[in-house]
Amino acid sequence: MASSKEENLRPSRRRVMQYAGLAIAASAYSADPGKARAAEPAEPPSPQPQETASPTYPDQISEVTARLTTYMSEAKDKELPKHALEQAKWHVLDTIAAIVSGTELPGGRSAVAFVRAYGGGKELATVIGDTVLCGPLEAALANGVSAHADETDDSWPGGWHPGCSIIPAALATGEQFGISGAHFVRAAALGYDVGARMLLAVREGLERTHKATHAVAGVWGAAAAASCAASLNPQQMRWMLDYTAQQCSGIASWYRDIDHIEKGFVYGGMPARSGVTSALLVRAGWNGVDDVLSGRDNFLLANNPQANAELLVEKLGERFEIAGTNLKRWTVGSPVQAPLDAMEALLKQHPIRPDQVQKILLRSAPGSVVDNSQPPDINIQYAMALMIIDKNATFRSIHNKQRMQDPVILQLRSKVVLEAPAAGGRGRGADRPPLLEVTLTDGTRFTQDTGAVLGTIDNPMTREQLVAKCTDLMAAVIGAETSKRLVDRVLELEETKDIRELRPLLQWNRKPGSPIFADYPKAG
Repeated sequence: MASSKEENLRPSRRRVMQYAGLAIAASAYSADPGKARAAEPAEPPSPQPQETASPTYPDQISEVTARLTTYMSEAKDKELPKHALEQAKWHVLDTIAAIVSGTELPGGRSAVAFVRAYGGGKELATVIGDTVLCGPLEAALANGVSAHADETDDSWPGGWHPGCSIIPAALATGEQFGISGAHFVRAAALGYDVGARMLLAVREGLERTHKATHAVAGVWGAAAAASCAASLNPQQMRWMLDYTAQQCSGIASWYRDIDHIEKGFVYGGMPARSGVTSALLVRAGWNGVDDVLSGRDNFLLANNPQANAELLVEKLGERFEIAGTNLKRWTVGSPVQAPLDAMEALLKQHPIRPDQVQKILLRSAPGSVVDNSQPPDINIQYAMALMIIDKNATFRSIHNKQRMQDPVILQLRSKVVLEAPAAGGRGRGADRPPLLEVTLTDGTRFTQDTGAVLGTIDNPMTREQLVAKCTDLMAAVIGAETSKRLVDRVLELEETKDIRELRPLLQWNRKPGSPIFADYPKAG
């Protein structure tokens, strides 16, 4: 029997229903650290302002803002409950694995190439997948893009990919200030809490204005994580919120991105960079508006006039959003996870040949971003065809853009029909239509349904399953031995004295071309 404290880590039934509704709408995915510290003396402490209103813009601080910023400032010193701590380390590991594998995709290669060409800033922060060091803004940008170069990064049930912006922001800022692993993990968990609550408050307004919910939630999450890593006090946190509100950007045009480069920027790189910017501006002594969440022209009013500000602090310190965020088994967008599960289960019972297929009916996401998209990892038709032929969908095969045009693949893709689920979802009754129906040329019809997708809050991964997934993603890039060492270090992060100790495991000399995606079109 779970304790009441453990139960508070899990979303309530009401919250799960909110997540489900949001998800449906969303689918309609080496240097030596010791030497580095010697060469990079610790920065002097930033000015610590008194807890008074800004002399430039005196505001009345709302109760919500006061509670939120006080909690954010204290988060670095508060131990996470055991389950939340474990989940936080899992999501850090999952995101690092996504970055490592993403460095071999067009988005990741473009990000590293940009940092190398731009070259600005001090050599303070790690660019994963290369030996270059740079400023925290550039590192956050590059690592954020790489984290979502693929679709294997985590996914919050309300329609947001938290890890790809939060972890790069926390890492870049944490390296600048040499924070401990425990501090880093707490900063990451705070980012999930703040980004998710902001999205719950403003999402309705964002959808009316075509704004990218992933970017908006991402910048709030990244800013919270970076500010925790920078040890801002409550007054500085309030000014940080102001600069974060000013940087909220991103429109839903990323749906038309063909190479997952702009999408990686919108989901990961841009919010990570912007969040770090907010934290470091204030850490350097900037002030601003004391309460951007209330009063004239405030952020909530601008984005959702009906927003309930209380959602921003609902069960802070009790409900940890990182413990309710989904991990992915398949390296595809979230709406493609269940169809792949269903096809895998059906093929184990009925080993169908491609030439036997007449029609593949899926009650899932017609007209959405996964419906015949150009990027293969969010193309549901390609995933189904791949499973029929290969009986599997691997990281390499799901990203093979050239194979999308194979005649056999194209023929099978043309036989996939997407049908909208019944109003309110597919229901739970025995008479509900199944998710997947495959009709053969001789008229035989097979059906398959699924339970909760592996990695979701209703069917969570085990530690062993997560380690296997992350090792598989990283081993082809950095080797099995380095992958194991990196996994071990991340899973004991709370024992790490300085987050920069991870650096030797995160950097390597890049080889010309791509060892695992030689047939994938090169960026640029």
